[in-house]
Order: sequence, then structure tokens, then C-alpha cells
Amino acid sequence: AERDAQQQQASRTKQILSAAGLPVMESPTHIVPLLVGDPELCKMASDRLLGVHGIYIQPINYPTVPRGTERLRITPTPFHSDALIAELQDALVETWDALGIPYGSAGRPAVAKSDRIIPLLVPKSGG
Repeated sequence: AERDAQQQQASRTKQILSAAGLPVMESPTHIVPLLVGDPELCKMASDRLLGVHGIYIQPINYPTVPRGTERLRITPTPFHSDALIAELQDALVETWDALGIPYGSAGRPAVAKSDRIIPLLVPKSGG
């Protein structure tokens, strides 16, 4: 019964997060991976979720996954209610917006402005 409930809540989490436009990666298991695609942003998202929302989600970075596929690993349990899944969705959307992480192709566009500062490297011309 608990295994079935876990599969049900994992499936519900995937549906709710996908409907919000979050980049849920394909997974036949109970794990719900969310593509971030950048190691720094992945860690920042994990830190923000914990610091601002009190939710710990493990960041998965290279060498565990290939570069460019960095992700957050969500593992719903049978004890995560629909209300908790809705709170998770709200926290993730706030985090995606705050950090300017791209949404999935079917979802909303990434926020154009971000507090994240990325140094611009301009190649030297000539000599």
C-alpha cells in the first residue's frame, strides 16, 4: 500500500510541476528530477529552497550527472500530501523566478532579469 501511495504521489508531483512549466525530466521511478542545467544555479536553488522555504532538495551536479544536466532531485513519499505538493510547486516557481532559471519548453519563459551576476568574458582582439 505504501509503495502504491509513493508512486501515486510521485506521479502527482510530476503532473503538478509540469503544469506549472517547471522542467521535469523523464523518470520511470519515484524520483522527480528538475532540470537546472547549471551547477552554480543548481546549488543556489537548493540553498534558496532551504533558506527561504524550509524545503531541502538535493542538488545533483557533475560528476554524478553529465555537465549541462544538473538537476534537483525530488523524492516524494506516501506521506507528502497534496497540500505539501502544492506548497512545493509554489516554492519552486518562486525560486525559478528569483534565480532566473529557464522553465520547460511548454511552460512560462525564464525571467529576463536575475540578481545573479555573471562575468562577461570578452575575447581580446588582435595581438
